[in-house]
Amino acid sequence: MQAGFVSQPVPGGSSSMHPAAEAYQELLADIDSWFADASKRQPGVVPCRSGCSACCHGPFDISMADALLLREGVAALPAATRREVRERSGALLARMVALEPGWNPPFDPNELGEARFDSLTERLAAEPCPLLDQEGRCVSYDCRPLVCRIIGMPMVTPDGDVLENDCPIRDQFPAYAALDPAVFDLEAWEAREQACLEAAALELRGDIGAAGSETEIAAVGR
Repeated sequence: MQAGFVSQPVPGGSSSMHPAAEAYQELLADIDSWFADASKRQPGVVPCRSGCSACCHGPFDISMADALLLREGVAALPAATRREVRERSGALLARMVALEPGWNPPFDPNELGEARFDSLTERLAAEPCPLLDQEGRCVSYDCRPLVCRIIGMPMVTPDGDVLENDCPIRDQFPAYAALDPAVFDLEAWEAREQACLEAAALELRGDIGAAGSETEIAAVGR
């Protein structure tokens, strides 16, 4: 096990969440706080809410830490919900492979290259994330990946680097689309993230060198 991540048993003898997943979830809480604070400074402007799934369609890549946390989240779902997620994930993966024959586990987008992966996401842009239920709500919201947490708020780092608001419906809300980026020290956050990426890569790939690898939500949920 990666140094610095010590598993703690849950009282009663059951296993706890993987320690690297737990550490990463705690790290993601900083992102959630940033988003919530930025939203509060603009009351009534940010339309992000429970049940809105505008940004939850089409394939997109997630990190090793995201994949590990999501694996833990899916495993903790009720059996019937977990089965539905796996069925939806399997169906979406089958469509991906039909469009990109020869793309195999671990379904790393880097294996396709940017142009082919972009083409794949465009062709499947209307496909809902396998984690969405029939009401458009994420069944593993607390374990959702990083991209799901930052997509609806523009960010600027202390060095002036800007991550744009990529919400697909932002143009329907002029004040929202015009929001100034909220400051967040992403470089410092990513420095802390690295240990989680390495521990997740060791757990999922058996290779700490795969810390920079990526995969698909559907590949984790199947």
